[in-house]
Amino acid sequence: MTSDERQPDLARYIRQTAYPPLGEEGQRRLMQGSALVAGCGALGGMISTMLVRAGVGRVRLVDGDVVETHNLQRQFLFTERHADERRPKVLAAAEVLRQGNSTVAIEPVQEFITAENVERLCQGVDVIVDALDNFPARLVVNDAAMKHRLPWVTGGVVGAEGQTLVVLPDESPCLRCLVPECPAEGSVPTCLDVGILSPAMAVIASLEAIEAMKILAGRPEAVSRRLTIVRLWDARVRQVDLAGLSRAADCPCCVYRRFDFL
Repeated sequence: MTSDERQPDLARYIRQTAYPPLGEEGQRRLMQGSALVAGCGALGGMISTMLVRAGVGRVRLVDGDVVETHNLQRQFLFTERHADERRPKVLAAAEVLRQGNSTVAIEPVQEFITAENVERLCQGVDVIVDALDNFPARLVVNDAAMKHRLPWVTGGVVGAEGQTLVVLPDESPCLRCLVPECPAEGSVPTCLDVGILSPAMAVIASLEAIEAMKILAGRPEAVSRRLTIVRLWDARVRQVDLAGLSRAADCPCCVYRRFDFL
């Protein structure tokens, strides 16, 4: 029996619906919702696990990479077998995720996100969740999300520090408002330079997943309007309130809505 043939059972989520801010109505909305998880490595694997097990109706996984042994320290969906086979990440992820919840429609797409394919990949989803490992791709997703007025949750981790932000079109500043251009190569640390610890990834993935769930469950009042920065090694959390921050006057997404760069 395929996921399309199975009928989701609300009783499956009884421990979730017992939480009043979600409830049965919110759960039903989750089960009717769809999410694009952009990237299927450490963040994407954990985010997609949470969304699938929470009962989000359709989850589209997009990543063009394959599993390698050095991924296993932080990419919890994958096994040594997947690394030995150099299995495409989205296919390995879909295989494991379906074992956790066969009622969810999982769409693996083995592609890297680019300006040429991003609009096709965004079609038919209600929220985009960023689990990418490079800034140029994030800006591409940002531009497509703003064009089609899709809420999206962005996040990143390096070392033991991570941050996350929800971008709500027509309401909050977009990523390009805050960072108009890609940082110069070598100007910011990367996982190759300073490594990455899996607990930091797990915290940021959890923050991204819960914000996506709020959006899909129809709980916009609960969605964070803050940039959240977590430093696990120092056990510190900082939040920057963006509610009063104006969109950048020269942002092509928010002000002029020029999309010739897509």
